[in-house]
This record gives sequence, C-alpha cells and structure tokens, in this order.
Amino acid sequence: MSKNTVLILGARSDIAKSTANYFAKAGYNIQLAARNAENLDEDKSNLEIRYKIKVTLHEFDVLDTASHKNFASSFTQLPNIIICAVGYLGEQKKMEQDIETTSKVIRTNFEGPASIFSIFANLFEKRGSGTLVGISSVAGERGRAQNYIYGSSKAGFTTFLSGLRNRLSIKGVHVVTVLPGFVATKMTNHMKLPSIITAQPDKVGKAIFDAVKKGNNIIYVSAIWRIIMMIIRKIPEQIFKKMKL
Repeated sequence: MSKNTVLILGARSDIAKSTANYFAKAGYNIQLAARNAENLDEDKSNLEIRYKIKVTLHEFDVLDTASHKNFASSFTQLPNIIICAVGYLGEQKKMEQDIETTSKVIRTNFEGPASIFSIFANLFEKRGSGTLVGISSVAGERGRAQNYIYGSSKAGFTTFLSGLRNRLSIKGVHVVTVLPGFVATKMTNHMKLPSIITAQPDKVGKAIFDAVKKGNNIIYVSAIWRIIMMIIRKIPEQIFKKMKL
C-alpha cells in the first residue's frame, strides 16, 4: 500500500461515516468493516469518487469473537490506524428485566471491542507502530439509574483502553479514548437531547481525526462535557444516589 490505511469497525454508524470522510480527505485509504458489509457499497463508491482513494469492504461481527483472529489475519498488510465505532445503547428498563438484552449491550460495547483490539494490539506491538482509537462514552464515568448498564459497559471499555495505552506507550503504539457526550445519531434519534450539549457526527469525526494527528490520549469532543463530568464525579455519593440524572 502506498498510502496509510484506516480500518473502521462498525462502519455503518453516523460517527464512523463522518470519521471516514475526514481521513479520506487527508488521503488515507479506507477499510470499512461491519456486518453485511456489502451494503456499504454506496459509501465505498462515494469515498473513492470524491477523494480518489482506495476503499475496501470487510465483513465483521463484533459479537462473533471466535471469528476475530481470522478477521485480523485476513489483512495482507496491517492498517496504520484502527477506529472502533461499534456501539449499542439498548433500553435501560428492558435490560433490567431481560438478561439477554443486557448481555448484548455489554458484549457489543465492551467484550467485542476489547477482543478485537487485543488481537490487533499484539500485532501492532510486534510491528512497533499503529494507532487504536476507541469510542467510549461519558456515561461510563459514573453510574446513573437511567443508563447504568450501558454506562458500565462503556466504563469497562474506557478502563481497557487506559490499560492498553499504559502497556503500549513504550512499544510505539498510540491508544486514543474518545468521549463524545450526546451525539445526534440514529442511535439517539428517539431521545430528547439538549442542543447546547449535543454534537453532530461531523464534529466527532473531526475530533477523532485531530486527536490522531496530534497524538492526544483522551478527548472530550465538546469541552463542556469535561466540566460536566468533573462536577458529576465530585458529587458525594449520599447526595448523588438521591438525584435523578
């Protein structure tokens, strides 16, 4: 490959598509990975025509962890950057009564991403270079009644990325944790989100691109979320447990 390559896992999401555009515009070849990847053919054509880069489609199921080793080994040359945009919000009330739905949320947001990143981390470490970008969530910074199952899965992923960064920092591998806050996407279109603290996918895509180029470690896409979460983390538990957040 003559150009640097970005592999995007969960390439069908709104954030993934915006991110792909930023890297494609900068001249990166793009590898789009998702379930039923053939349905991304229109996205592939649009990126190739608009930016004159190479785009390939790859079948990937984050929940099929048994397939992850074969998926990683299917690349004749490792990508330079891997971005995990996989995510599943679920419905808190349903999850409280349905362990199968709970399991799906935890596996989609934590187990699956941790599995595929672990495999690629070893390959990147052996090569001595590469960047892993994980999209986590501010919901993982403190458990709240309205989304603690989703939040706990993202908390696990955030901690995983932190440990991976600590392990690989001396191995030439960069690990980025992205904390977007509220984002107006298909996943949240049923929610009434306050516009002042809700980002558009394009803003997230640009933040990810900038973080990779600058070598950032942890980014809040909107600065206001850093302040909001700092305040939330400092609320004493005796008070916090009675609050409706």
